[in-house]
Amino acid sequence: MRPAPYGFELFENCLSCKWRTEDFFCNLDEKALKTFDTQAFTNVYPEGAVLFAEAQPPRGIFVICRGSAKLSISAGDGKTLITHIAQAGDVLGLSSAFTGNPYKSTAETLEPTQVNFVRRDDFLRFVQEYEDACMKAAQQLSHECEADADHIRALGLSHSAAEKLAHLLLSWAAQRGKESEAGLRVQMLMTHEDISQLIGTSRETVTRLLKEFRDKKIIAIRGSALTILNRAALEALVLL
Repeated sequence: MRPAPYGFELFENCLSCKWRTEDFFCNLDEKALKTFDTQAFTNVYPEGAVLFAEAQPPRGIFVICRGSAKLSISAGDGKTLITHIAQAGDVLGLSSAFTGNPYKSTAETLEPTQVNFVRRDDFLRFVQEYEDACMKAAQQLSHECEADADHIRALGLSHSAAEKLAHLLLSWAAQRGKESEAGLRVQMLMTHEDISQLIGTSRETVTRLLKEFRDKKIIAIRGSALTILNRAALEALVLL
């Protein structure tokens, strides 16, 4: 462990890392983690750092140790759609590492983020050597498929932008909401533009809907903290 910028400690050893979770490589056995440590390059990236870009050859995988990142795809006319928000414990670039195909999206940090990078060749040898690591990789890929299906459902089958936004806020609450006296509180690191790219609408629509939700006392926003005051009202907007 050594000091790092951005206000949190940098852990370069998985076995001693206090940020370890039950996700993916974090809970492998001691022998596997020691091997992983010898292959991983640890760094802390500032907000807005691009870890890899769409269509680039796959250099390797990126394990989010602490922080978060957004995955996005872009059209030729510049239109962007955010497909996923990666949290601590997620591994980015996994499918491309296996197939050898170019990265299908761009990964950009949403906040200061500690990342472990493992080169593709080292990663492939690692999952061949450790059966549990291979199984966890398969589990994450399955989880990604299910999450993509949920995202497509919310985008394609929602009847209004309000329903899409309500669905997003409820999913945030389910994934990382914390109970408070007022309601479920989530940290909202994304800009209105980011949210619009995540639910497939305009920034102006997101700004208008968030104001409507506040005026109706459905949510409250203070700084980067969003509190769901009336969960039932949000659930009533979701028809899926």
